Amino acid sequence: GNMNVDSSASVVGGLIDFLNESWTQFHATAEARRLLLEAGFQQLKEQDEWNVKPGGRYFFTRNTSCLVAFAIGEKYVSGKGFHAIAAHTDSPCPKLKPLSAASKSGFLTVNVQPYGAGLWHTWFDRDLSVAGRVILKTVDGALLHRLVKVKQPILRIPTLAIHLNRSVNTDGFKPNLETHFIPVLASQIIADLCPVTDDENHFPPSPRKSHHSLLLRVLAEELGCNADEIANFELNVCDTQPSCLGGAQNEFIFSGRLDNLASCFCALRALLDTCSSSADLSNESCIRMVALFDNEEVGSNSAYGAGAPTMFQAMQRITKCLTHGFPEEGVVERAIQKSFL
Repeated sequence: GNMNVDSSASVVGGLIDFLNESWTQFHATAEARRLLLEAGFQQLKEQDEWNVKPGGRYFFTRNTSCLVAFAIGEKYVSGKGFHAIAAHTDSPCPKLKPLSAASKSGFLTVNVQPYGAGLWHTWFDRDLSVAGRVILKTVDGALLHRLVKVKQPILRIPTLAIHLNRSVNTDGFKPNLETHFIPVLASQIIADLCPVTDDENHFPPSPRKSHHSLLLRVLAEELGCNADEIANFELNVCDTQPSCLGGAQNEFIFSGRLDNLASCFCALRALLDTCSSSADLSNESCIRMVALFDNEEVGSNSAYGAGAPTMFQAMQRITKCLTHGFPEEGVVERAIQKSFL
């Protein structure tokens, strides 16, 4: 009936909003955090002592790119299973190299490296930009971590005109990722007309030597800071085209990053929808859990990937808290075995 249509429309609308917010693994984690806080989940820090209780709803993040959320049943029984759904926040994309400044044929270009196994030919002739996280160094020497998303298309990876590449339609489009996959940032003439004052007392190693001043200026404008406050950054190249509904009956979702942000969103919605009130946990004896990992696209073997002991450590800590620091022998191992379907 209509109710199903309405609820599915709200899920689809929520997914499109989530996709449009989540340009990078950092933004996906931040958006997941926002949704959890909005629903009344409490944020924990791994370096702090935990005091979790039956009926409680909690989450923690790692590296601002990995998140684990969990809700504890009111009738928790030690050794019962964890009902967990896992997904990943990262998607294949070009990432800016640590030394990104380059120029060629009268253009300022940006050196990038492919991250993960992407369909790289689809990145050509698109309106591209950058997003990720920036480390700022304030006047008093403190380091601040900020997320950034530049919405205007400041980059483009152009293809050659057909008369310069006649055989492309017969031989196929075979770009060399080292020589052809280079986003253009600006023309050299424009860059020369926009001189940027250099600050020699810059926090070493100076991004001013490694990255184009124009790029730093764009980031500074977006962040509302001075370019010389930018100490470092980790930026992805992103497509600026918004995710949207398509097809004659709006039956399709047109978007990049669907693997695996759709899974992240569905996992989150499942947890939020089944734990929206304390009554939802009143008869639960297990623990409901969602894990959103980073670095799946490159093998998961990082401190914030699925290969890290994040889940095992969280399960150990939760069990220890709920048994008042004295879990019986093998209780965590039993719980883990009961968690497999």
